[in-house]
Amino acid sequence: MAATAREDGVRNLAQGPRGCEHYDRACLLKAPCCDKLYTCRLCHDTNEDHQLDRFKVKEVQCINCEKLQHAQQTCEDCSTLFGEYYCSICHLFDKDKRQYHCESCGICRIGPKEDFFHCLKCNLCLTTNLRGKHKCIENVSRQNCPICLEDIHTSRVVAHVLPCGHLLHRTCYEEMLKEGYRCPLCMHSALDMTRYWRQLDTEVAQTPMPSEYQNVTVDILCNDCNGRSTVQFHILGMKCKLCDSYNTAQAGGRRVPVDQQ
Repeated sequence: MAATAREDGVRNLAQGPRGCEHYDRACLLKAPCCDKLYTCRLCHDTNEDHQLDRFKVKEVQCINCEKLQHAQQTCEDCSTLFGEYYCSICHLFDKDKRQYHCESCGICRIGPKEDFFHCLKCNLCLTTNLRGKHKCIENVSRQNCPICLEDIHTSRVVAHVLPCGHLLHRTCYEEMLKEGYRCPLCMHSALDMTRYWRQLDTEVAQTPMPSEYQNVTVDILCNDCNGRSTVQFHILGMKCKLCDSYNTAQAGGRRVPVDQQ
């Protein structure tokens, strides 16, 4: 629930629970841009026509004693703990989620820190199991999610790294899989499709084409390995000769043997 503010920017402290729908905290941020009090920058941005710069926040107000004071973790008057976690750079107050501030990202991330590393080329914190095992794309996190077109780098939603190196919000990735399996940017398979390709092998073998199509070939382009090959046309799918993927697209017209023309 976003903090409500009167015209002078002071919240009615008798209303609403501690914190908001975004963060668990016991203070309000004084927005340096408009001098209004909001529980968090997201609440501010939802209600105003401008954005709150988290790095410029200087003052907070305790929700218990209403003391306006410089940003800190504990109230200087009543000793209320504003947040189990506090970052003096981002001015992030929240319950402990094993957060850490990444100097390279410039913002706080949900940890634990030892489970992540910062990829300098991707310019993003990734889980340690992806170290040396992901495809790097320079500054990929500075691009918007191709599904919802919203920011990925500063989003509170976890980013999902596709095999091609592109990023999606985890929630967007899960929704995408309900409709398809390919990266919306490069059409590369977004997950390991090996098992499905083998099932498709069986279906193709059990579904012979009509006699007039049995010797028809077609040029294809593979979206997974970017290779080109000439294969037999089949209505269920055309398999790449280089990597065995069915994630292919027809790259030319069908070819019919001379004796069948």
